[in-house]
Amino acid sequence: MLSRYFPILIWSRSYDRQTLTSDLIAAVIVTIMLIPQSLAYALLAGLPPEIGLYASIAPLLIYAVFGTSRTLAVGPVAVASLMTAAAVGELAAQGTPEYLAAAITLAFLSGLMLTVMGLLRLGFLANFLSHPVISGFITASALIIAAGQFKNLTGVPVQGHTLLELVHSFWAHLNQFSLATSLLGASAIAFLYWARKYAKRSLAALGLNARLSDIGAKTAPILSIAATSLAVFALGLNHQGVAVVGVVPNVLPSLALPAFDIALWSELAMPALLISIVGYVETVSVAQTLAAKRRQRIEPDQELIGLGTANLGSALSGGFPVTGGFSRSVVNFEAGAQTPAAGAFTAIGIAFATLFLTPLLFFLPKATLGATIFVAVLSLVDLKTIRHTFAYSKADFAAMAATILLTLLAGVEIGILSGVGISLFLHLERTSKPHYAIVGRVPGTQHFRNILRHAVETDPKTLSIRIDESLYFPNARFLEDTINSSLAADQAIENVVLMCPAVNFIDASALESIEALNARLKDSGVRLHLSEVKGPVMDRLKRSELLGALGGNIYLSQNDAFEDLNGG
Repeated sequence: MLSRYFPILIWSRSYDRQTLTSDLIAAVIVTIMLIPQSLAYALLAGLPPEIGLYASIAPLLIYAVFGTSRTLAVGPVAVASLMTAAAVGELAAQGTPEYLAAAITLAFLSGLMLTVMGLLRLGFLANFLSHPVISGFITASALIIAAGQFKNLTGVPVQGHTLLELVHSFWAHLNQFSLATSLLGASAIAFLYWARKYAKRSLAALGLNARLSDIGAKTAPILSIAATSLAVFALGLNHQGVAVVGVVPNVLPSLALPAFDIALWSELAMPALLISIVGYVETVSVAQTLAAKRRQRIEPDQELIGLGTANLGSALSGGFPVTGGFSRSVVNFEAGAQTPAAGAFTAIGIAFATLFLTPLLFFLPKATLGATIFVAVLSLVDLKTIRHTFAYSKADFAAMAATILLTLLAGVEIGILSGVGISLFLHLERTSKPHYAIVGRVPGTQHFRNILRHAVETDPKTLSIRIDESLYFPNARFLEDTINSSLAADQAIENVVLMCPAVNFIDASALESIEALNARLKDSGVRLHLSEVKGPVMDRLKRSELLGALGGNIYLSQNDAFEDLNGG
């Protein structure tokens, strides 16, 4: 029982010196990557840069205790930061104590919701957010985030939560364009893009081994920070309109408490729920992908607790909502992390940087942080998935396209809520018309197939219909109407066999519909039979009156029904 809720008790039993070495190496690499990301995502959330560092310490330590993924790296991410800015920006002005208090409360609420969902084992709820909707939402959010960084990349004070607002604001304030800021931003983007594509290959060509080449490539953001900060200091660009980070407190986070204000909680409840669900879906997707590569497994419900307690830790240490980051988790995996202890060591590295390295960030231009975000989020724009979804399913593409457009034009909350609504509507629409087939026997076998696809044997007096989904209230009448239509079209039918190999559940509404169908068929001289009913479904039917009133028989297999009703 303890191991179920405290996975650290499992992996720590076999922790040895070799594992420690692997975790320490991975922690060093991820720390180098996480420092600029933490600063950048804090600014994206509208918060002081040190808040990003605070949100990267306690969550990592707590996830190491409660998380089940061996390589997931928890911390600030782009989409959650954008959603935080959108939610909190409606309630307070950036830079005010009220804004920070609202962000802390948002993280606390998100953590509370996730933890409770985990204890109640409600991880399945995230399945209602389809992959096309999530992909569309992340793509649209990435475009909004990238557009929002023109404030840091050009010096133009861009404001807004939608793409149209951002474009309009940029155009209206174009007269405040800063050439020096733009040159710094463009240089940083060019360097970071080159490093992402070619740095590892170039270092390998110089004779470095694969591990050192990889580490060197990951240090690109740090090199960008060092070079641009030195340029600002040497040329005095901070006196020429280039915005810099300025003073960053070199103290560890202290205990912070959320605002216990009912009105504020009610305002933040829906954004917290959306951040929780989106963050959980992204976290579980990354964790499962990486676990599968090593033939490991994660517990989705325990991941809710791990992510929830990490957010509670972020809130209580003055941070904002966090999730499992894709890029840093992949880096953690490829760097050789073996256990969540790598995340704990990363947290120690971030704490060290917070105490001793923050004075070096004074001249760090915000354009460099903007470039870091810009390059990172553009990789989230998934045009390939959009093309594949369009080719495969027009309905899923419609949900994806609607999510993208509404997110871009109406904001992240409207976009994701609309995506969820469209996903649920499409699910209900599909299941309200379950796939079915009129079947016959393949000659010389006991297999039954669709009469429209195969040459099969049929009995003109028997209608054998296979239902390929569970029966519940949205599709209960559909089955009844389908059988009635078939009987109206063929007066010779004397038997109807309902073939149920794919029916896993029959709810009360569907049961009533089948009972009504059975009564009407009996009145018209037609017998209703059942075949291949699964054990759990049969157990429930035995508690009803259907079996006692059934006009026909119950057959173990469809072939038994065919032989009996067709006389062999």
